[in-house]
Amino acid sequence: MIQFREAGISDIPLIRELAHATWKTTYPDILPEEQMNYMLEMMYSISSLNHQINQQKHRFLFAVDDGRPVAFASWSETAIKGSYRLHKIYVSATRQGKGIGKKLIERIIQTIQPEGSAVLELNVNRHNKAKDFYLRQGFRIVREEDIDIGNGYFMNDYVMQKTISGVF
Repeated sequence: MIQFREAGISDIPLIRELAHATWKTTYPDILPEEQMNYMLEMMYSISSLNHQINQQKHRFLFAVDDGRPVAFASWSETAIKGSYRLHKIYVSATRQGKGIGKKLIERIIQTIQPEGSAVLELNVNRHNKAKDFYLRQGFRIVREEDIDIGNGYFMNDYVMQKTISGVF
């Protein structure tokens, strides 16, 4: 049975481990290896994760099965009242398709609803099959976005949103 627990600074090594494992199975047909390695270092270095947790106030959540984290997600409030951003959601390759990602999103929504949330927004690579997963979870594509992340690399994404209440 899947359980959830919030992650903190002491969990950074585990977040890094899960990120590296899931990226290696998620992105090989989407991103060149050099770009994948660059992005992993940019987003999942110890200093970057420290910054995300301490300065940017990202909250991390593990999905735990049989005592071992098998997935994680992170989110934060945006500058727009009632708007939250899902920054990351990754499920171990051996656990994909078992409803864990859906349960993570449901748990995040349960957490942010009492805080006055109205919309949950995310970016997903335009070639990532996860786009279809998000559509099934009630997200809709609101725009395309090409983000220069440095080193000559771009993230070519869809921005997707899910309305949580009738505010938006």
